[in-house]
Amino acid sequence: MARGRHVGSSETKLLQHLLEACGRCEEVPEAYVDIHTGLSGSGVAFVCAFSEALAEGAVKMGMPSSLAHRIAAQTLLGTAKMLLHEGQHPAQLRSDVCTPGGTTIYGLHALEQGGLRAATMSAVEAATCRARELSRK
Repeated sequence: MARGRHVGSSETKLLQHLLEACGRCEEVPEAYVDIHTGLSGSGVAFVCAFSEALAEGAVKMGMPSSLAHRIAAQTLLGTAKMLLHEGQHPAQLRSDVCTPGGTTIYGLHALEQGGLRAATMSAVEAATCRARELSRK
């Protein structure tokens, strides 16, 4: 949330309490609101696309679709919990699960070849730019 200049601390605390019923709430400068939209608001769809791709990779390798989607969702949930509860940077957790010459590093190499990072960063940038356009209307 971003506090307007005419909003007092009691209103801020009330809004923060209400928003925390849905999840974590942090106060940020107004300039971050459109970036937040591009990251978190649109990020739900980006994460769903990634989850779907994870599952489809397993389906391609012979796993039943419903099982693959459950495992992919659980993988995302478990990863998010580790990042939030342990406060690790994603790069550290990623490094921790990579065995030299193992399956994960081979898979990460394939993701890098496909441009996952650049595509994800571009998606957040595009969504943020669109949020800025819409906020000017």
